[in-house]
Amino acid sequence: MRIIGGNYRGKKLFTPENNDVRPTADRAREAVFNILASKLENRWPEYNLVDVFSGTGAFALEALSRGVNSVCLIDKNTKLSAKNVNLFPQEKERIRLITADALRLPAAHRRYNLAFMDAPYQKGLSSLALNELCDKGWLDKKALCIVEVEKTETLNVPESFEILDERVYGLAKFFFLQLKNI
Repeated sequence: MRIIGGNYRGKKLFTPENNDVRPTADRAREAVFNILASKLENRWPEYNLVDVFSGTGAFALEALSRGVNSVCLIDKNTKLSAKNVNLFPQEKERIRLITADALRLPAAHRRYNLAFMDAPYQKGLSSLALNELCDKGWLDKKALCIVEVEKTETLNVPESFEILDERVYGLAKFFFLQLKNI
């Protein structure tokens, strides 16, 4: 597993030693970032990304490599993502790591205009986590959220979001959602 593009292109990341963490495949991550580049209204430095169910932290670190302003990684177990974050010591001011249950988040320390979540497949956690992000003030108005699920999994999209796009790459399906301006 490695960083695909940006300033740290080619940088190798630590990978899971067991099946508890299932990172987004490099190829799928690259495709998602290509789609994002075409959908984003502003340049990368104008975005702050929260990565929920961060696992290895690869998605957030990829975003950091491409120039987002800051990233926040959230997971119940941050051991592996912390190892990968430590590979970027010069970026420590732009990275925040939070050990927390995505369904019981603390109040937000800031609002994010970009979110990624890759919950364990087939457990119905994504919808609940999206609602939690909204309820606890983590998302900026009109935030763009990318949700990865298993390709046969149904995502119950909360009413506060609209689906902009949906793509399948290998075993994964990606929903591109935008927070409605309510």
